[in-house]
Amino acid sequence: MKKLIAIFTAAALLFAASFTVLSANGITENNGEQLRIGISKLVSHPALDEIERGIKDYLNENGINAVYETQTANGEISTAVSIAQLFQTEGKDLVVGIATPTAQALANVFTDIPVVYATVTDPESAGLSGLENVAGTSDMIPAADELRLIEEVTGARRIGMIYTSAESNGITLMEAMKTECEKEGIELITSSISNSSEVMMAAESIIDRVDAMYVATDNTVISAISALSSVCSENNIPLFSADTTSAFGTEVLIAGGFDYYQSGLLTGEVIKRILEGEKPEDIGTVYLEKLEIYVNLDVAEKLGIDIPEDIISDATYIIKDEVQATRK
Repeated sequence: MKKLIAIFTAAALLFAASFTVLSANGITENNGEQLRIGISKLVSHPALDEIERGIKDYLNENGINAVYETQTANGEISTAVSIAQLFQTEGKDLVVGIATPTAQALANVFTDIPVVYATVTDPESAGLSGLENVAGTSDMIPAADELRLIEEVTGARRIGMIYTSAESNGITLMEAMKTECEKEGIELITSSISNSSEVMMAAESIIDRVDAMYVATDNTVISAISALSSVCSENNIPLFSADTTSAFGTEVLIAGGFDYYQSGLLTGEVIKRILEGEKPEDIGTVYLEKLEIYVNLDVAEKLGIDIPEDIISDATYIIKDEVQATRK
């Protein structure tokens, strides 16, 4: 009987050891089992897709044994909540929110496992700062630098901006640009939307009142940047963007933003730190720093705009003769 008890005891210990040990502070032990990572993405567009790719590449290259499930909310807040609840039911070991609404939904549902957000513009106003089990990366771009770029190239005194009223980051970015415009005596003409299908109509409603159009890292607007680009092109209005990744294949004149694949790698690094036992609350927010510039000389020629040489020399990407893209 003692021998039988010993066998059962050993089996129970082995069974328990096969599971990932979780705590509110992070994943403290893996023991070779596959981690179940849930990724919730607000919409599918090049920038967010590159973030997801970067996360997976970083973890795979660093020997993290994980199985991923990616769900896309298609821009709907209610769907983001449903995805969070699904991940909870499925018992994920760690969850990732790519964009503000999905990160908020995950943080509201999960308190006992790590929640990692990717490129949330303003984590503090989004309610993601200071939480015990939450950490991530931010892509807050200085509005002053973006405005300076628009002024230098176009001299615009009336700038159009479409933003998503249902997203905290959309409102934050709009208000930041408005503040900078007021300092410079520039009029910011805005139009709000609730989903991507409204972007073209919103652009058409203000296009005849602006000298230039600007789109921030507002995911709902960016997901429909082709429609916005089309309206600007038809009306000979220069379009500036804060997202270089989504600028390719559009009529964006200049984009100044971050490399979102690198953002994914940085987010992957945050995940790895948590898996190694570092507390999410001690990590907090890691900010992207290095901006890159995209310049489309073909669009500049169509618009009759001369791009200053200092901007061209600083450009990471230069588009010339339509199909040629040079990374410097």
